[in-house]
Amino acid sequence: MQVTVTVNGVPETHDVETRTLLVQYLREVRGLTGTNIGCDTTSCGACTVLMDGESVKSCTVLAAQADAHEIITIEGMAAADGTMHPIQQAFQEHHGLQCGYCTPGMVMAAASFLQEHPQPSEAEVREGLEGNLCRCTGYHNIVQAVLAAASPPEAVR
Repeated sequence: MQVTVTVNGVPETHDVETRTLLVQYLREVRGLTGTNIGCDTTSCGACTVLMDGESVKSCTVLAAQADAHEIITIEGMAAADGTMHPIQQAFQEHHGLQCGYCTPGMVMAAASFLQEHPQPSEAEVREGLEGNLCRCTGYHNIVQAVLAAASPPEAVR
């Protein structure tokens, strides 16, 4: 089937098999490998992207379902000049990663969460990210990074 998906502001049309998952489409067709495949069962969140501004686990969305939608991946978070998004900056400054495998999904989930909860409490951040797993960090620094990103820009830097 033919799909037209806008990814990181760039619309493209491709022929895909009807069973192609969005994560496969992003990685194999669009060449955006920042979206990781972790479990294929929606358990880990490593494949989280934004679809029309809402976080989705791309291992459970078909590319056909993304037809005529806008997808933002981790590659689309930074500014055109390479300046990191405030959430990415906060993850770096607060050491919100260890091996880094879950980081793209965490950043994308945090972006969606902060759109809905611009000034969250620590408990709200923990609950808001409970669908994204990290096997390395223990979450403390991830939570601190999200809280810092929620603060005014001068507090993030």
